[in-house]
Formats: sequence, C-alpha cells, structure tokens
Amino acid sequence: MFKRLFCTALVFGAAALAPPAHAQGITCLPRESLVERLENRYKEHLIGGGLQNPQQLLEVWASGETGSFTVFVTRPDGVSCIVATGQHWNDGPRATPEGVAG
Repeated sequence: MFKRLFCTALVFGAAALAPPAHAQGITCLPRESLVERLENRYKEHLIGGGLQNPQQLLEVWASGETGSFTVFVTRPDGVSCIVATGQHWNDGPRATPEGVAG
C-alpha cells in the first residue's frame, strides 16, 4: 500500500514540477502570422492535414525548394502551435530496399 501511495505521489509531483509548455520550446502564435512566416521565410506550402480531434486541425507544411517542413496544430481560437520542424523533406516516391516488405 505504501509503495503505491509513494509512486502515485512521485508521479503527480513530477508532473506538477514540469516546466510550462512555452519553456519546452513549443511556439504558439496566430495562424495567419505562422503561415506568412512559413511562406515567406521558409518557402513552405500546405501539403496535407486533417482533424486531430474535433477541436484541433493538424497541418503539414513543407518546401521542395529548401527541404524544410513544419507540423502544427491550430485551435478553434485561431492560435497555432508548432509540434515539429525539420529538414530534408522528400515529396517523391520512395524506393523500397530489397528484402523489405512495403
């Protein structure tokens, strides 16, 4: 009984001490501002997306020119939060290596 209580307290204590989202590197801003920045600075355009749940739209933007990509989620209030960014985006079909099902 004591072990369970201790573990539960430890888990909730760790969650309470976790840094806020903005301290974890998550950037949120109005969707219009984010889209303008992606189009102008990174030459990215919308390549796909869909509803993550009834309250969140997930979008993937990428650039064949620069190779950069951005994944973000937009809330109903118009604020978008970047989930992931990266380089070396590839739009084309991928060759399947020999011996790999796929």
